[in-house]
Amino acid sequence: MNRITQEMKFRQSLVKYALSTTVIKASRKYNKSRSYIYFWLKRYDGNLESLSDRSKRPKSHPNQHTEDEIELIVRMKRRNKSLGLMEFWFKLRKQGYQRHYVSLYRVMKRRGLLGKFNQKSSKYIPKPYEQMDHPGQRVQIDVKVVPRACRKNPDGEKYYQYTAIDEFSRLRYLGAFRQANTFSSEQFLMDMLAWFQKRGITVECVQTDNGYEFTKRFAKTREERNPTLFESRLEALGIRHKLIRPYTPRHNGKVERSHREDQKRLYSKGRFFDFMDFETQLHRHNQRSNNIPMRPLGFLSPIEFLEDFVQHV
Repeated sequence: MNRITQEMKFRQSLVKYALSTTVIKASRKYNKSRSYIYFWLKRYDGNLESLSDRSKRPKSHPNQHTEDEIELIVRMKRRNKSLGLMEFWFKLRKQGYQRHYVSLYRVMKRRGLLGKFNQKSSKYIPKPYEQMDHPGQRVQIDVKVVPRACRKNPDGEKYYQYTAIDEFSRLRYLGAFRQANTFSSEQFLMDMLAWFQKRGITVECVQTDNGYEFTKRFAKTREERNPTLFESRLEALGIRHKLIRPYTPRHNGKVERSHREDQKRLYSKGRFFDFMDFETQLHRHNQRSNNIPMRPLGFLSPIEFLEDFVQHV
């Protein structure tokens, strides 16, 4: 039994006692004032529901909208159905409306006049994710800029980490480069394909974002939209190139998630004296990451998961 029901039963007991005896005796027994008892006696009609609390909201307010103001809002709304709330309020002010913007919103919401103003955008429902069923079916590739704080000489040249991750086995291949352009991408692609081939993986599809190091599909002029060296190499090798939706990094989620782990395990505490040092440390980090158990793989490392898959094929 909740608190409100208990309070209602107490009032019922108090009222019945007052009706059977006197208000004074009921006041002494229940330690309540006579005005309190008279109040509930007047409201009591024999039903327990009549002793429940009612809204204490005032029925009127000295500063509430007048009928003329309501009529103005309704009339203007009828004529300006497509205006936004701010523009609608600005038009009302030109007609002599003196209320605040928030007051207008409240009165329109109370009277159901918001219409398009209060329409919520439809909830995003992601499409079912395409699950891979064998290694090499699709490989995600992306580039990560090495944080400036990791370089011994912050004002020197930039370092870039190229990452390729097999969506089925989560096996990764990392490459260190001084530049992030289509030439570096093509070189990384060839190194990655050879590295995967040694492990028995034939890459069928490569998925990237729309960066200029991979594609020029969003170049300003038609002449600039020619296939990049990276795209030409994929076409020559017969590998499908899949581009994700622009400004949607979650579609490349596995490689983006792996970059977050790289930041935590390597770049948050690693320092590189020069490019050779960076390349050496990245190679060691790549070997270590491929031997770390992962929950999506049944708590097996990518290397163990790949070996287990080969044994059961």
